[in-house]
Amino acid sequence: MGSISCPPSHGIKARTRFYNCWFLRGSYPSAVTKGWKANPVEFDSVFNQSRHTFAYGSPDIVPIFCGALPHSTWKTYPHEFEDFATDASFLDEWSFDQFQSLLNRSTQDPELKELLLQDNLVIFLHLLGCDSNGHAHRPFSSIYLNNVKVVDHIAERVYSLLENYYKDNRTSYIFTADHGMSDKGSHGDGHPSNTDTPLVVWGAGVKYPKPISSSNNSDHGVFVDEHAHDMPTPVDWGLNGIERVDVNQADIAPLMSTLLGLPCPVNSVGNLPLGYVDMIEAEEVEAVLANTKQILNQFLCKSKIKQSNSLYFKPFKLLAHHSAALEHIEYLISIRDYGSAMMLAQNLRTLALKGLQYFQTYDWLMLMTVITLGYIGWIICLLLHILQSYTSLADVFKNPHDAWQRNNKTKVYLFGCLLTGAISVLLFMEHSPPLYHAYFSMTVFLWTQIVGEYQFIKTLCRWLSWGKYNYIIKILAASAVSIFILEFLVNSFTERKLYTWCFFIMGIIAAFYLFHAIPWRSGIPIYVCCACWFLSVFTLMPADIPDNNGLVIASGAIIVIIGAAARWLDQHSEGNKFWLRICYHKMEKPRSPVLFFLQVLLVGLSSAMVSISTSHRKEKQELHAIHQLINWSIGGFSMVLPLFSEKSLLSRLTSIFLGFAPTFLLLSIGYEAVFYGALALVLVAWILFENTILHLTKVAKLSASMKRTGEKTMLENDVRYLQLSDVRIPLIFLILFNVAFFGTGNFASIASFEISSVYRFITVFSPFLMATLLIFKLFIPFMLVICVFSAITKLLQVPRVGCYFLVILFSDVMTIHFFFLVRNTGSWMEIGNSISHFGIVSAQVVFVLLLFALTNTYTKDIQIGSAGSSSQKAA
Repeated sequence: MGSISCPPSHGIKARTRFYNCWFLRGSYPSAVTKGWKANPVEFDSVFNQSRHTFAYGSPDIVPIFCGALPHSTWKTYPHEFEDFATDASFLDEWSFDQFQSLLNRSTQDPELKELLLQDNLVIFLHLLGCDSNGHAHRPFSSIYLNNVKVVDHIAERVYSLLENYYKDNRTSYIFTADHGMSDKGSHGDGHPSNTDTPLVVWGAGVKYPKPISSSNNSDHGVFVDEHAHDMPTPVDWGLNGIERVDVNQADIAPLMSTLLGLPCPVNSVGNLPLGYVDMIEAEEVEAVLANTKQILNQFLCKSKIKQSNSLYFKPFKLLAHHSAALEHIEYLISIRDYGSAMMLAQNLRTLALKGLQYFQTYDWLMLMTVITLGYIGWIICLLLHILQSYTSLADVFKNPHDAWQRNNKTKVYLFGCLLTGAISVLLFMEHSPPLYHAYFSMTVFLWTQIVGEYQFIKTLCRWLSWGKYNYIIKILAASAVSIFILEFLVNSFTERKLYTWCFFIMGIIAAFYLFHAIPWRSGIPIYVCCACWFLSVFTLMPADIPDNNGLVIASGAIIVIIGAAARWLDQHSEGNKFWLRICYHKMEKPRSPVLFFLQVLLVGLSSAMVSISTSHRKEKQELHAIHQLINWSIGGFSMVLPLFSEKSLLSRLTSIFLGFAPTFLLLSIGYEAVFYGALALVLVAWILFENTILHLTKVAKLSASMKRTGEKTMLENDVRYLQLSDVRIPLIFLILFNVAFFGTGNFASIASFEISSVYRFITVFSPFLMATLLIFKLFIPFMLVICVFSAITKLLQVPRVGCYFLVILFSDVMTIHFFFLVRNTGSWMEIGNSISHFGIVSAQVVFVLLLFALTNTYTKDIQIGSAGSSSQKAA
């Protein structure tokens, strides 16, 4: 087979489309969802530079590069072929058959024959079978191992066909993969099994492997996945004694271009790996110099654009004399001092890459400052709004000079408008992106609002300084506890096991408090402690959920038992004043138990469908249409039933719990189904804890007394003002909201999501529908937490919107922390995770609002029993 070289290549967090982009264009992506469908990619690639490209394979990959490429011949199989319930190795055979048909047609088509005999051609076969079979059947299954043999056989046949067709030994071959795969058949995190990929190169222009010699210098550098350059070769590779030439995946593009004699893609940031190309020293220097000039041109283009748009331009000083450096390199080549020329060319290439990074982060300090001020301004505005609208301070601070204050605000707003206009003019002169205008405008607007409330802030400070030292101490203590909890939540994003300690300690503290607070003998403290301890177990389990369908089926029984226990408690608590507010039935005639039994039936039916659907997949059978219809019907119908349940707090929440259970079970593959029940037990513990505090403090009686004395302690619709102690509600909500996510995974496990989670609804590859189902599965525990949060605000008669604003405020404090943790250096896994953490917390404010709106459909008519004979309906 001629010369061959076969070390691995190194990539980053794995997604198929992005990986193909990396080694075909030689650069790394900045988009998250770009390329999910067959849209042309707006960057240069090896295909663009070729004389003609022949490509066959997946409809999700080939059209991205060839869809708008005139000098290409390509064909893809239908999307329907990508069925995870079948053996996908036939997809690879299909691609090879198309290639073989191309060569066969050329014998009868002179134009095609003439085209195939040209130089600078690229033939691209995308073999998807191993990827699909790995997802569906796992990498150690017989189907996957057979698919590996199919791929090996295809590689052998492709080589034989081309060598027999051309008979000139002028063809180069590159065999690689876009990503790896874990033992569970997933990819997307930064584990080496997902980022290390094979790279086998042979044929024309390829250097023979070198034996390891004692003179080889140790290289302490790292690849984009943070793996060392001089890693030892595993024994089972059978390549002991052979020098490894590992590369980054972006380096494959300049390698392909050099072997073909083509210019590198203009967007490439890959370094030509000289260990692969068989060249004399002079040719190596020329190739590296061409690679350097290509990267340097990108730097010069960015520098020129930034200079033309900047009022005060700060150049990258290390490349101020790049022209002289190029001339010196060419002079060294002319006098055949190739060693010095190579060293200088590689150094210049390194500086060019640093220069690209410099201009990529040119406005970093300015943007960090403006955005941070914007977040701080937003937090202060939100806090002022809460104090003025949901506390009694607005009545305490009634200002007799309202007219003067309005006039003062007008002047402040006018100054803010003038400042925004001046900044916009400067940004316009620098041709700054529209987002820059938005950042500055929003920051100025928020701080204008704060300055406009100067009189309220001044009065608040004066009020606190009037000897209210005890209250100040309470505020400082509440702030310290809040910051501690928020910092705990920030750290939990990288260490989910912290929740184990959190709920273990919370269970002890809550039980101890309730044991001493409740004057009668009660099992509530024991229940609260056990529920917290049970939930604490799940964050010790692996984030990559192992398959265990028996556990999913058993979880159906657990869910039914929890629902039955809640219903029994709801039906047998009459006459007990403690349970009056959450199990109050006098406001309506008790309904028939038919709805409850129907929900139990659907939970049982969903458990049965889990077993049936899984058995079909294991037997490599397609999921029957009738089974899909049943699963979709169960999932949809069950979520509607809670709307028709009784309106008492415990009845409605039990119905919501049972209503979402079938859908969650059908989307589960392992222990996360048990977690659903454990989370519900803790949510009930939260309700019991709050109800105990309410019962012991006799808030209802105290509120009635205050109303009779004429004090203003209530807002509209029997909702009281927020108090300092109410801060615990949004804090507990945030803990439970986050554990609803981290209880069964982390960001890496979501990136390497289990496609098998959606097999009971769909098996044919459909990225958007599959992603929607997976996201909805994540949202179900969130919705359960939000429903309980809404119910508790009604139970305690606190304004739900005010508590939501506190959730936003605390989330924004976390967002600022994550904003400063965002990285643009280090491994791609670290970079990606830091961006993901910041993005998720930022988006949390939005999707919590959306989930509040959605769950309001279920919780808006919950009715709370009062101390008297009537009921209260909270707003």
